[in-house]
Amino acid sequence: MALYTNDSKERVRDAVDMVDLVSSRTELRKAGANRFTGLCPFHDERSPSFGINPADKVYYCFGCQASGDAFTFVMETEGVDFKGALELLADRYRVALELEDEDPRAAEQRQRRERLLELLERTATYYARQLWESREAQRARAYLTERGLEEGMLREFRVGYAPSAWDTVLDASRRAGFGNRELYDAGLATKSEKSGRIYDRFRSQIIFPLADARGRVRGFAGRTLGGEGDRRPKYVNSPESELFHKRSQLFAADLARAPAAKAGSVVVAEGYTDVIAMHQVGVRNSVCIMGTSLTEEQVAELARLAPVVQLALDADSAGQEAMLRAARVAAGRKLELRVVPLPRGEDPAELVQRAGGEEIERRIAASVPFVRFRVLRALEAGDLSDAEGKDRVLAQLRGIFATLAPSVMREELLRIVADRIDLSTELLNSLLAQRRPDPAEREQRPQAAEQRAPAASLGRREKQERTFLELCIALPDLGSPALAELDPEADLATPALRRAALHLREHLAAPSEALEGDEELTALVRALSVRAAGIERASPAQFRVERLQLELHRIEREIAAARARDEPISDLAKRRGTTQAAIGRAMEQVMEEGAASR
Repeated sequence: MALYTNDSKERVRDAVDMVDLVSSRTELRKAGANRFTGLCPFHDERSPSFGINPADKVYYCFGCQASGDAFTFVMETEGVDFKGALELLADRYRVALELEDEDPRAAEQRQRRERLLELLERTATYYARQLWESREAQRARAYLTERGLEEGMLREFRVGYAPSAWDTVLDASRRAGFGNRELYDAGLATKSEKSGRIYDRFRSQIIFPLADARGRVRGFAGRTLGGEGDRRPKYVNSPESELFHKRSQLFAADLARAPAAKAGSVVVAEGYTDVIAMHQVGVRNSVCIMGTSLTEEQVAELARLAPVVQLALDADSAGQEAMLRAARVAAGRKLELRVVPLPRGEDPAELVQRAGGEEIERRIAASVPFVRFRVLRALEAGDLSDAEGKDRVLAQLRGIFATLAPSVMREELLRIVADRIDLSTELLNSLLAQRRPDPAEREQRPQAAEQRAPAASLGRREKQERTFLELCIALPDLGSPALAELDPEADLATPALRRAALHLREHLAAPSEALEGDEELTALVRALSVRAAGIERASPAQFRVERLQLELHRIEREIAAARARDEPISDLAKRRGTTQAAIGRAMEQVMEEGAASR
């Protein structure tokens, strides 16, 4: 993979306007000398706990602990890797990226991949033109119209048509300078077993371009219209190649990533037309898994799009089994799975065509947690007419309820089951708890709140230690010598803050530097930096108060230790009194400064 120079990365970092970048996701307001706050784009909240320091170009949420710089912000909100974030930011802020000196072989491979991507892009444009301009595509246009899909939306998705001739793409691509090997490697041509000749892979088909999260075409899906004597499968995909991997492909991820990040959820359907129909009526955060088999790679891609996955799969048995597979694949990931209740026998495209956009939006809003779906499915599928059938249902439910912590949802589900099985909730609880579930029965317990848990309330001493470090950042002329003489082990009681103090001792001028590879320290330093940016009137007297508070806590710990060893504490008690008096004088000065400023 080609690498960009470090100078390119730094020029992009310097060019980023952090307020401009973050404002594209959440409304910001100034909340200090060098701090902006707003509602967190990474979790639901009613009062702002998300802040940015535009000078250091970092963000931190005090509600869910999301933190990062401009690159991680784009990676999180756009669902791309670092290279993709770098390229998106370079495009946005018009910075030219330069490649490092490449090994000739690596350069050759990169250029080859770029040619294949160019070939796929040209072919997508050709197929789209064929759909709207060729007489042969009339039947395809009629089919799409019958599905209720409008031309504007089809053009946005770049839907096309592959002509019936055996060599239209071959001939057009050869004229553009591409060779047979490139056509074969791009998945556009296939080889005859009898003659060894190659011909167009897609023929007489509606074509859906399959793009990556950045919108680059990686392959195609061809929908066969069928006809007398046509024994081809309904859908034909590009073959597996260095560019196309069906297991990791999500149709419309490039179009859905920004709406999904904003909504905090992504809607998953089975078919291409399902997704196009939903986008057409405003459900822009929808993607397609291209069938009913959800893979681990696709789950990883979904997790990059949003923390909540709403499964809008067909209500038939295949769709329900797909939901169960989805839960197994997603087990262990911090994803909340929900199920969209669809009418039996209808897919999202049919529902939109019959009942309109408001109906699909209503059903998406009425999605239920996956665990509720499992409980209701077990009740619907089970035979509740006799005791034996009820026991079988209870055996299925034990593993499900074992994953549920005490909650209102658990009590509600217990009541539903009790009513259907005709038992008291007390007896039902007893029966469900009779044995521990086998590990194979354990399903994930995806909860959005677990993805980014609220911060635990801080103790008084930890708050004071944090305040001291924040003031060190806000007042570096005072903070630098104070950190130099600080003994973190003795002066700070919180291990994480000891590490932060040692880091700031060396990097106070640029706190976010040299943090690679240490996620805990990175998040903490960013939080301190964002807080420091919001301090408007920090004064030397206030700094002295916080430094003396640390000294007082240290003395109190030493007194406690001396008492535990049954040693005299008179000298320590004297030091404590002196320090308390100094704190009092410093606080008086702070109050005087406050009165003078009013």
